[in-house]
Amino acid sequence: MAGLHSGLEVVMILWKRAAQLGFLSWLIPFVVSFLMFPVKQRNAPLFGNLIGLVVILTAAVLLHRYFQNRPVSVKEAVLVGAAWFAMNLMFDYPMFAYGPMKMTAWSYYSEIGLGYLALPAFAFGAARLARL
Repeated sequence: MAGLHSGLEVVMILWKRAAQLGFLSWLIPFVVSFLMFPVKQRNAPLFGNLIGLVVILTAAVLLHRYFQNRPVSVKEAVLVGAAWFAMNLMFDYPMFAYGPMKMTAWSYYSEIGLGYLALPAFAFGAARLARL
């Protein structure tokens, strides 16, 4: 565990757990999107909305697992969500920059990349609710 000082609160991020769950935060929506690709060909807006829901539901399950048996910290949740956001961009990069789904950076960020901002945004909201 490594600590980050934030005001009076010390945030202890479980980096190994965060990294493992971060990989799953990318893999689960990727696999689901691959399986749902025929929907994208018929109705791209529906596909985008469904994948957005998959990202949010995946974040919910994985954040619950991350904070299992420990108190929820809003700052830690946001940091973990931000790490997952960065990891998702990093894992996507080879496929969308060079791979079979090659896209321009603008297309990637407007169609996919910005959607990963749901991870830290959801983490913030969920952690705030958990602290009520």
